[in-house]
Amino acid sequence: MRKGVLTIFMLVLLVGNSISSPRNADSVFVFAYSVNEGRSGLTLAWSVDKTNWHAIGPEHCFLFSDFGRWGAQKRMFSPYLFQEESGTWHCIWQLNSDAGQFAHTTSSNLYEWGRQSYPQVMASGNFMEPEVTQQGDHFLISWKSEGGEKEGYFSATTKDFKTYTATKSYPKNDRLSVRKEVLINGKKHKGQLKKVSWDLVDKLIKNYEWMQFHNSERAETLTDDPMQFANLKPLEAKITPKSDESKRISDMLIGIFFEDISYAADGGLYAELVQNRDFEYNLNEKENRDKTWTSKKAWTVSGNATFNIDTINPIHPNNRHFAVLDIKEKGVALTNEGWDGIPVEKDKKYDFSIFVKTAKGNKGSLKIRLVVDGKILGEGKINKIGSEWKKQSTIIKVVETASNATLEVVPEIIGTIQLDMISLFPQHTFKNRKNGLRADLAQTIADLNPTFIRFPGGCVAHGDGLDNIYRWENTIGPLESRVPQKNIWHYHQTAGLGYYEYFQYCEDLGAAPLPVVAAGVPCQNSATGGHGQQCGIPMEEMGDYVQSVLDLIEWANGDKNSKWGKKRAEAGHPEPFNLKYLGVGNEDLITDIFEERFTMIYDAIKEKYPEIVVIGTVGPTYRGTDYEQGWELAKKLEVPIVDEHYYQPPGWFINNQDFYDKYDRNGPKVYLGEYAAHTRGRRMNIETSLCEALYLTAVERNGDIVSMTSFAPLLAKEKHMSWTPDLIYFNNTEVKPTVDYYVQKLYGQNVGTQYIPSFVDLSAGDNKVEQRVGVSIVKDEDSGDLIIKLVNLLPVEVSSTIDLSDFQLKSEGVLTIMEGEPKDETVIPIEKNIQISDNLEYKIPAYSFTVIRAKSI
Repeated sequence: MRKGVLTIFMLVLLVGNSISSPRNADSVFVFAYSVNEGRSGLTLAWSVDKTNWHAIGPEHCFLFSDFGRWGAQKRMFSPYLFQEESGTWHCIWQLNSDAGQFAHTTSSNLYEWGRQSYPQVMASGNFMEPEVTQQGDHFLISWKSEGGEKEGYFSATTKDFKTYTATKSYPKNDRLSVRKEVLINGKKHKGQLKKVSWDLVDKLIKNYEWMQFHNSERAETLTDDPMQFANLKPLEAKITPKSDESKRISDMLIGIFFEDISYAADGGLYAELVQNRDFEYNLNEKENRDKTWTSKKAWTVSGNATFNIDTINPIHPNNRHFAVLDIKEKGVALTNEGWDGIPVEKDKKYDFSIFVKTAKGNKGSLKIRLVVDGKILGEGKINKIGSEWKKQSTIIKVVETASNATLEVVPEIIGTIQLDMISLFPQHTFKNRKNGLRADLAQTIADLNPTFIRFPGGCVAHGDGLDNIYRWENTIGPLESRVPQKNIWHYHQTAGLGYYEYFQYCEDLGAAPLPVVAAGVPCQNSATGGHGQQCGIPMEEMGDYVQSVLDLIEWANGDKNSKWGKKRAEAGHPEPFNLKYLGVGNEDLITDIFEERFTMIYDAIKEKYPEIVVIGTVGPTYRGTDYEQGWELAKKLEVPIVDEHYYQPPGWFINNQDFYDKYDRNGPKVYLGEYAAHTRGRRMNIETSLCEALYLTAVERNGDIVSMTSFAPLLAKEKHMSWTPDLIYFNNTEVKPTVDYYVQKLYGQNVGTQYIPSFVDLSAGDNKVEQRVGVSIVKDEDSGDLIIKLVNLLPVEVSSTIDLSDFQLKSEGVLTIMEGEPKDETVIPIEKNIQISDNLEYKIPAYSFTVIRAKSI
C-alpha cells in the first residue's frame, strides 16, 4: 500500500540518521538503570570509555515492569542484565520494597522481551539489588533483604528460572556488588555496566528512533490541519468499484461490548431505582476510602426509632444483611435516596416489593411513598405483615414528574420490624420485562443494531483477585439468592442484571450472546493476590472451575430436562439461548500461569462442545510481549478467534489503516473487542468519530480476517465515570449519545456481507492527503442493497464521481451524512434522498462521514 511505502522510506531515513559506529570500536559499554523511583522501567545508556555516557532516548523504556497495581506499583528497581553463553539476555529486577519476589524475563536483543514471571523466593522479608552469575548448567541468584523478619544476604539457584532451590544466607563480604554510579546528562545514576558489541547498541538506537517515528504518527491531530494543508485546494476523486474482485466478509462485524463500569448496570441500564436494596454494601468495595460505604449506604431513618443491620436468620445465605427497625412510636420512615435521586414520571406506574417480617403477635402494615420536598407523589400500602420472611408487593401510581424523589417505607407498627430486598421498578421497562432494563437507555443501544453483545465486562469478568472473579452461576435464579459482590471499579454489584437478563436482552435485540469468562486468572492489576501479580486459581481447584464454564454452556444451550437447562427453564426460558461464542480471558498477561489454565479450559470446551467458538485474548494493546505471546499461543492451540484491544489517539487510526492488511489469512480470526479514539483529555468529537469511521472502512476491507468489532466502553453515568471516553453518557432522565455513537450506529445499520474493492483516483497525489479519504463499498445480500461509505478527513471538499454502471440500481437512494468542525462534540447525522445514476456525482464535504444506500432493481 502507499502508506507502507512511506513507512519504509521513513525507516530508511531514520536508519540513515543513526549514530555511526564509534571510530575503531567493535565493542562499547551499556549501562542499565531505572529512574523516577522505578517508574521508567529499564533505561539504557552507552559509552566507549565508561566516562562519557549517551542515553538512548531521554529515559526511554526498553522494558516495562508489569507487576502489581497501577499507581504505587508497576515499578522496576535495580535492573540487572546478564547474557547466557547461548546469547540469550536475561533481565531480573527488584519489585516493591516489601515483596519477597523478583521479576524475570528474557530477550534476544534487549528491546523485544518474553513473558515476565515473578518467583516467590522469600517467605518473609524482601528481595533487593539482585545479581546473577552463570555457574555451569545453573544460575546463582543473590540479593539482600532488610527491614523484615529476615535480614542479610541470600542466594538461590535455578536451571530454568521456573523452579528454585531453597534460599540460604551468606556473609556480606562474599558478595561483590557490580552496581556503579555514572553521570548521564548531568545526573548521577546507579546501575549496572556491561560490555557489548556496537551492533547491539546500534540496533537499540534504531529501535528507539522507530518508536519516535511511530509516536509522531500517533500524535498527528486535525488541529494541525491549517498548517499541514494550508495550500490544499478542493479535490476531485474518481471512484471505480471492482465488482469482479468482491469477497465475502463477516456478517457479525458490528456489535457492542457491555461492561459494568461507571454505573452502567446498577444505577444505569438495570432499571432498579433503589440503591443498596439488599443492604450488602461494605467498606471493602471502596477499599475503606469511603467510610459511608456500609450496609446503611443510601438509607436514613427519621422519627423515634433505631436503625441497625443484622445477619441472623436472613432471607437467604447469599444475602446475609438486612435492616432492623426498633420503632418507639409511629411516624418513623426508612428513606432511600436512589442513585442521585429517584426519577419518576406523571401517570406512570411503579412496582414496589419488599421482604419483611415482624415479631409474633405484632401485626401491622407498611405505607410506601414517593416524596419530593415533602410532597407525596404517589403511595401504596402493604398489609398483614407476618412473623416469617415473605415477599410483599404493591403498585404506586405517580401524580407528578420529578427527577429527585425519595422512597419512604413507613411502618404502621410499634416494635421491631425486619426488612430486606426493598425494590422499586418502573412498569415500563424495555420490552416491559420484569426485573428489566431502563427503556430509553436500552433502546438507544438497540438502535445501534448490534449483531452481538459481549458481556458482563472486561476487567469485571476476571475480577479483583481470585475471590472476585465473576461467577456466572452466582447471577441467576431468584434475586434474593444471587451473590452480590464488589465491582472491580470500586462500587457494588447486586447481580440483579445477571446472566439470564443479559441473554434475554441479546434475544430481544436479535444479537448473538458473547459472554466472557475468566481464564482461571484474575486481573493482573488486582489489589489482592500478592501485590496484584497474576495469580491463578490453584490447579487442584481448576477442575471445578472448568466444570463451571462447561455448566454455563449447558445452562445456555442444554435441554430443559438437563441439570442446568432445567434452571434456565425454571427462570422462564425453556428453549435454549443458542449460545455460539464464548470469550475466555480478557487482555491478560500471557504468562505460564495463564497458558496452563487457558489451555485446560479451551481443551475441555473443544472436547465437549466443539460447536462453540472460543475467543481467546492477546493482551491489552496492539503490540508488545502479551500481543506477540498471545498470538503465538492462539496459533499453537488453533484458537478460532482472538480478542484485540487498543485505545489510541486519532493519529494512530489515521496512520494504521493497513494494520490488518498484513495479517495471515490462514490463522485465527480477529475480534476487535475494545477500541476508541480519543483526543487530549480523552475527549470525543468530530475528529475522533471520523478517525474511527475512516479506520472502519479499512476494517470492512479486512472483513475476511476481522470477524467482529465493538467500541468500548459502552456506557457511563455522569458523576460516576471510571473511564473515558465512552460511547453513551447518561443521567437519571437523559441519554446523551456521543458523535462516535452515530458512527457506530451508521455502520451497525449499514452492514454488508460482500466487500467490493474500489480504485480511488484522487487529484492530489500526496500520501498525507490520500490517507485522509476513505471509501468502502459493501453489498448486503439479504436486501440486495449497495452501501457506499465515504469519509473525508480533510479541510477541503472532495468532488467525487462513483462509477456504478456494473450494478443494477434503482434511481432513488438514501444518503446519511454527519459533518462538522474537528472540535464539535454534538453533531447529529442528517438523512435525505439522493438520485442514483451510473456515474454518481457527489461532493464529499470537508470533515464528514457519508453513507449512501442504494437498492437493487
